[in-house]
Amino acid sequence: MPDPQSLYEWEPKGLAVVDMALAQESAGLVMLYHFDGYIDAGETGEQIVDGLLETLPHQVVARFDHDRLVDYRARRPLLTFRRDRWASFEAPALEVRVVQDATGAPFLLLSGPEPDVEWERFAAAVEQIVERLGVRLAVNFHGIPMGVPHTRPVGITPHGNRTDLMPGHRSPFDEAQVPGSAEALVEYRLMEAGHDVLGVATHVPHYVARSAYPDAALTALEAITAATGLVLPALAHSLRTEAHRTQTEIDRQIDQGDEELVSLVEGLEHQYDAVAGSETRGNLVAEPVDLPSADEIGREFERFLAEREGEG
Repeated sequence: MPDPQSLYEWEPKGLAVVDMALAQESAGLVMLYHFDGYIDAGETGEQIVDGLLETLPHQVVARFDHDRLVDYRARRPLLTFRRDRWASFEAPALEVRVVQDATGAPFLLLSGPEPDVEWERFAAAVEQIVERLGVRLAVNFHGIPMGVPHTRPVGITPHGNRTDLMPGHRSPFDEAQVPGSAEALVEYRLMEAGHDVLGVATHVPHYVARSAYPDAALTALEAITAATGLVLPALAHSLRTEAHRTQTEIDRQIDQGDEELVSLVEGLEHQYDAVAGSETRGNLVAEPVDLPSADEIGREFERFLAEREGEG
C-alpha cells in the first residue's frame, strides 16, 4: 500500500496547538469522528458535528485530499453563478480540527464527506493521525432506523472495544450484516491496531428517519459526554430545545394523520413496552413479541441507504 500520509497534510498552526495541549494532557485526547454520506438516521451525527462547529472555538489540524477521496459526480459540490460568471466553489472539506469544550479542554473532531474510494489507505491514514496526536479514545456516532416509537426514550447500541464506558446498554441483536462504511472500517482497523474505540448508534423511529430528529442527537451527545468527560452544555441545551419542538410537531402530525399511522405508533409502543418489561424480569418475555431479525435489519439499512443515495 502506498504511504497513507500522501492522503493528508498537516496544518502547522493547528498541530502546534495540539502539541501544546498534549504537553498538559498526559493521558491523551479524545477524538470524535463522523462522516456525511452514509446511514445517519435522523441526521444524528450531522446535528452534533454542526452544533460543535457552530458553538465552540476550533482550528484545523490536518486536511485530507478531497480530490482523491471524493467522487464529485456522485456528490456534486456547489458552485455559485453571479450575473455573468462563476463566483465561488464550495470544495468539500474532510478535516481534523482541535476544538475546545466549555471548560477549555481540547478534543479532536474528524468530519466531512465519507471517502468514496481508498478506504483502506484512508483508515491507515486515520491510524497515523491517531498515533501522532496522542488520541486515547476515538468515538464515532450516528443514527440507525429502527422499529421503535418516538414516544419512548431513544435507545442506544454501543459498539467497539470500549463499550464498558456505556454501562446499561446492550445490542438488540447478536449478529447482522449491513452495508459497509468508511466510519465502520476505521473503527475496525483502529481496534485491530490496539486503539480504544467507542461507537454510539442511536435508534431512530423509522417513520422519521429521513428528517432531523434532535432527540437522537441529544441522546448520542449525552452518551458521548458521559463516556469522555467533555463538557458541552450549549449544544445539549440547543438540542433539548429542538427535541421538544420536534416531538410536539410529530405528535400534531400523527393526531391529524390517518388511523393506519396511529395504529403503527401504538403497535410500536406495545412492542417497546413488552421488551422493556421483559428486561426487568431477567429477559423472560411474558408475551410473544415480533422483533426484527438480522436479515430484516440489514434490509432496512440497505433500503435507507438506497433512498439516501438516490437523492444525491
